[in-house]
Amino acid sequence: MNKDLVFEIGTEEIPARYMPATLEKVKDIAVSMLTENRIDFGEIKTYGTPRRIVLLVKGIAEKQRDLEELIKGPSMKAAYDESGNPSKALLGFLKGQKVELHEVFLQELSGVEYIYCRKQKKGQPAKEVLKEILPGILTSISFPKSMKWGNKSFRFARPVRWLLPILGDELIEFEKDGITCSKYTKGHRVLSQGIIEINDTSEYFEKLRKGYVIVDQEERRSLIRKQCVELARDNGGEVLMDEELLEEIVYLVEYPTALLGVFETEYLKLPKEVVITPMKEHQRYFPVVDKNNKLMNYFITVRNGDNRFIETVREGNERVLRARLADADFFYREDRKNSLESCVEKLKNVVFQETLGTIYDKTQRIIAISEYLAEAAGLSHESRKYLQRAAYLCKADLVTNMVKEFDELQGVMGREYALLQGEKQEVADAILEHYMPRYAGDCTPKTLNGSILSISDKIDTICGCYAIGIQPTGSQDPYALRRQAIGIISIMLKCKIHIGLEQLCNISLEPFEKRNILKGDKKTVKAEVIEFFRQRFRNVMMDRGFGYDIIDAATSVGFDDIYDLFLRIRELSEWKYKSEFSGILGSFNRVTNLASKALSPDMNPEFFTEKAELELLRAFDRVNAEYEGFVDKREYGKALKLLITLEKPIDDFFDNIMVMAEDADIRNNRLGLLKSIANMMYRIADLSLIVVNKI
Repeated sequence: MNKDLVFEIGTEEIPARYMPATLEKVKDIAVSMLTENRIDFGEIKTYGTPRRIVLLVKGIAEKQRDLEELIKGPSMKAAYDESGNPSKALLGFLKGQKVELHEVFLQELSGVEYIYCRKQKKGQPAKEVLKEILPGILTSISFPKSMKWGNKSFRFARPVRWLLPILGDELIEFEKDGITCSKYTKGHRVLSQGIIEINDTSEYFEKLRKGYVIVDQEERRSLIRKQCVELARDNGGEVLMDEELLEEIVYLVEYPTALLGVFETEYLKLPKEVVITPMKEHQRYFPVVDKNNKLMNYFITVRNGDNRFIETVREGNERVLRARLADADFFYREDRKNSLESCVEKLKNVVFQETLGTIYDKTQRIIAISEYLAEAAGLSHESRKYLQRAAYLCKADLVTNMVKEFDELQGVMGREYALLQGEKQEVADAILEHYMPRYAGDCTPKTLNGSILSISDKIDTICGCYAIGIQPTGSQDPYALRRQAIGIISIMLKCKIHIGLEQLCNISLEPFEKRNILKGDKKTVKAEVIEFFRQRFRNVMMDRGFGYDIIDAATSVGFDDIYDLFLRIRELSEWKYKSEFSGILGSFNRVTNLASKALSPDMNPEFFTEKAELELLRAFDRVNAEYEGFVDKREYGKALKLLITLEKPIDDFFDNIMVMAEDADIRNNRLGLLKSIANMMYRIADLSLIVVNKI
């Protein structure tokens, strides 16, 4: 009879941010180990609370599946001597496998006959196999940061305090570095009365619930959401449910109870973000807004426990938030005594990176890069003036009291203070937006000035880090260069900005070259940066659903203008599955194969004598001029439509012409024609790299 397995790993409190990925890993490890050990099972689920990681495997078979092994011995030639008697090699095989001569047989492998035998390996009881598997699961779990404690030989996020592995009603007994298994678990650290005995897997969840532990994280999530929504609604508001914060709280509590707190209305005079940030980032509170999305003087927090002494808990949380908001109010009033412009000079005392200099140095580089981008983007004189002002002030809020205390408000306070001090809206918005996107999934800047400033800031960081040799390696990316590169790509695609990446890198690397801090020559460093962007761009395109072959075809002929690359990839993706396009791909494959042998695309019409080559030359001349015009205007659909008209002349050329003629002039002339056609094609992509699956 199949049984369910519950394997609980009891620990000290594990950081909430570790849990989602850890539970996925535990599930993957369990599936792999059970499958590898031939144990059939049904559904697998993993659960987590701050103090436990739980693996639930339903329907575990009573024993392993039997295994029939086919064991290969010596070849037929080596197995018998000239008289047909078993050789030493065969006798050794029989002895080693503990089989008789009549139990072996011949089987061919790669044209050679070998001696084989079959051996049956009976499956062991699942309980015995699990004694080996479960310790392996325990020691295979990895974390972003792990620790060793006592004399333990393995590492874990936090010390492991107990192990509860039960199969049906049976305890799976094993010992790992002094940690023994039992049928006992622990409930809520405060509310539970003593240890809890689990006699059968069927009672595990309910007994823990009685011990004030809701094991299922999705149930806790649903309960928290429901309680928060109801509390806000009962007080005439709506909860601002931040999903990342909710995810964190889910793994901070074992028995959630939401409560509503109140703070003084005078703090609502502060900017909305100034009130919300201490709530969310420091206290893990949910803000409450009215039907007009205006902040109310309520907050919702979630305690790890029930309703007992809830008033005391509420008062304590209100007192803590009151102190936080009082600090914010003080910092806000103090900051307003100084202008943002006066803060810029203070940036000379703030180090950005030891070799790259101060934040003030970075600001000057941002100004230079943004001026170049403004010209490239064709900004008006007035917009350039606003951009230059925003570039000068964009980092000023880093030395304000508010941002020193709440660093999450960088950019937010810059915008707020800029508006209060009479700066134009365009300047203030660009200051805020130059940090965007801050993380995966964050929005990109809404304004062009904000987009240019964001690109300037991010490309300076990327080029600066590559300049001094601190580029990302493996999983290490301390300056978040990958995220910043993806941010630049996302901005260019959204804003439809045509900017040459090579020249942008030249401008960005120039200050470091002048200071003579480049670790390597500028050309090499630039190539490394561009390759770094190429990989990020490829990932972004694949995430958007474009095929690898289309991406490779477009990027293989040059990687510079990111938005232009996107336009070509998008157009090629639409054309790939058109019936008329698949034919020209085969024709162009033949062109590119021979074009690579050409010394140059130069041609002499006097050497064209055959009808097929003259017709191809005329077709090329007819298409080329119009094609170039379409490409220059980035009308790639029209350009590809023109290319299709070359299919028949190309096929006729190859059917009737010997390209590699003995006469060097004729041969080079024909190769030059093919080279010219290939070069024309390369204005869009290397079509030979596109894969068309023919059904």
